[in-house]
Amino acid sequence: MTLPTPSVEYSLIAPMLIVFGAAVLGVLLEALLPRQHRYRAQITLSLVALLGAFVAVVLVARDIAGGNGSPAVMGAVSIDKPALFLQATILLVAVLGVLLIGERRIALPDRAEDRAGLDAFTPQASAVAGSVAEKQATAAGVIQTEVFPLTMFAVGGMLLFPAANDLLTMFIALEVLSLPLYLLCGLARRRRLLSQESSLKYFLLGAFSSAFFLYGAAMLYGYAGTLSLPGIADAVAADQGTPSLALVGIALLLVGVLFKVGAVPFHSWIPDVYQGAPTPITAFMAAATKVAAFGAMLRVFSVALPGLHDDWRPVLWAVAIATMAVGTITAVTQNDVKRILAYSAVAHSGFILTGVVAGTESGLSATLFYLFAYGFSTVGAFAVVSLVRDADGEEETALARWAGLGKRYPLVGIVFSLFLLAFAGIPLTSGFVSKFAVFKAAGEGGAIPLVVVGVIASAIAAYFYVRVIVLMFFTDRPDDAPTVVVPSVLTTGVVAVTAIVTFLLGALPQPLLDVVDAAGRFLP
Repeated sequence: MTLPTPSVEYSLIAPMLIVFGAAVLGVLLEALLPRQHRYRAQITLSLVALLGAFVAVVLVARDIAGGNGSPAVMGAVSIDKPALFLQATILLVAVLGVLLIGERRIALPDRAEDRAGLDAFTPQASAVAGSVAEKQATAAGVIQTEVFPLTMFAVGGMLLFPAANDLLTMFIALEVLSLPLYLLCGLARRRRLLSQESSLKYFLLGAFSSAFFLYGAAMLYGYAGTLSLPGIADAVAADQGTPSLALVGIALLLVGVLFKVGAVPFHSWIPDVYQGAPTPITAFMAAATKVAAFGAMLRVFSVALPGLHDDWRPVLWAVAIATMAVGTITAVTQNDVKRILAYSAVAHSGFILTGVVAGTESGLSATLFYLFAYGFSTVGAFAVVSLVRDADGEEETALARWAGLGKRYPLVGIVFSLFLLAFAGIPLTSGFVSKFAVFKAAGEGGAIPLVVVGVIASAIAAYFYVRVIVLMFFTDRPDDAPTVVVPSVLTTGVVAVTAIVTFLLGALPQPLLDVVDAAGRFLP
């Protein structure tokens, strides 16, 4: 028996190769460069690689503009229009995430000198007490620059996850994106015990979910005799009986993917990890991981399992309803800003699932639009949260302490309100267009009850978003109110870009809608 000669289409997978190459080079820089030179080299390498990978995605998309795409690496990877759109979204979110992670110098507006050591990855400011010169010299070297190669490895896994065309490649991508995130969540220097606890919880639950995913892949292999997604689809089409083994495999496979998107009942890690992880990591993880995981879910159901649509759709109905209900109702009772945003992320997973449930090209397009818009709004919201500090430079996320923040810092209050209104789905924000698109697609797919639940959940969610806005602008501030720090150009740029995108996608959504409509079909 002659085995086929392996072939690798380097041009099609160039974006992933660029990111993984930068990650490996970042590890070498971490080992070889003197400590004082690592920060500048690592952040430059990461940004150049991410932007280069984005350009590569655009070039690949241009090359396949006349068709649906092409398989690569002997069919293990499928480079089609949805995959390229998701990869472009992940790379843009990753650029914003790296800028937030790279923030290392902020200034308290009530003090003349810069406060060094206030970054999430630097030791306590008291540890570098002394003259201003000593603080500045120490701050240049204490940042944990290993966060940059770890982030790049996670981004590489995220790029591969929605493009994987067989379950083994998909599992490898899942592990490559997950393992660095487990470490990144535990790297906070200021609240180390809380950060390490969140990291450990994320790791343990993530290990269980990965085991379920792998077991589900084994079940589907036993049923179809192949791990290829098109091969599984062919086996389903040829099966005349009840594919019980396939249904068990689908259920187990769903556990791993639903864990990553934070859907109920696999959401318990979300609030603790989001609260304990460094805020820049939370911003990156909340946006990029959701994009990658939903992309993989869409590919599995659209390519491998359309023939079992009537079997898996009721399960996703139940999961979507439970996710919207639990995320929305639980968020109402929270008194911490990061936990409110965490349960908001759970609720949004339910909203996005309504687009997945539709099972149509319009549902795929609506979900892609939602993921793009939600990713930018989420990064912006957490970027604003990272600017609110108490007198000692600690992040202040207790909701009661935010009273009067909008009156004292109107610009910050207005920008944060914009993100909250987008999450609530208020018109002239990206959130309104996103929810309208997925609800419309679900309604056209016959899921009218799911749309009704989604609208009710959105109305309830508006309460706790507006509650924060009222607290910031119409409540007297406490005597020990927190301060909004003055960030460098890195965080300022992130907040500005995300706010502009959030508004433009609400006011002028048609260009992006045209792009997602053109990307609304997977390569079979």
